[in-house]
Amino acid sequence: MAGTRKPVVEVRRSQRRRRTVSAYRDGERVVVLIPDQFSRAEESEWVDRMLARLAAREGRFARSDAELLARASRLIGLYLREHGSAAEPASVRWVTNQNGRWGSCTPADRTIRISHRIQDMPDWVIDYVLLHELAHLIVPSHNAQFWALVARYPRAERARGYLEGVAATAGLP
Repeated sequence: MAGTRKPVVEVRRSQRRRRTVSAYRDGERVVVLIPDQFSRAEESEWVDRMLARLAAREGRFARSDAELLARASRLIGLYLREHGSAAEPASVRWVTNQNGRWGSCTPADRTIRISHRIQDMPDWVIDYVLLHELAHLIVPSHNAQFWALVARYPRAERARGYLEGVAATAGLP
């Protein structure tokens, strides 16, 4: 999901580049590659144009709340089937106000919120975070029973390592 604020942009000028302009995401910033001879006005115009192109491309791949709910249903069927309705959330949605955690669950009202920061992560990482939160609907605490439910996911350890690496790189707790 694209944010509403403008990302940090790094412009890299190249003497070898003559006419082409390209852009890509590098973590939280966007790198725009332009020819060295471009004026500041041309640079500004191309940065805006490339940000719009990236946003359009990413918008085509944006993950929706409906997709997240469908993913949750699939995970319940695969890993939590015997818990029946106890594993069914009332709602699952992406949120932009979780910067210190990947997801959260409120068992009392059966709501699950997943941080928008993981939307661009691999599907198996999203599945892990979602299954982690679904398991909280059955076992609210992080006890042995909870971790046994989460461990049913074959890529659980790999996903935890991935998230730990992302957190360490970003300086998150």
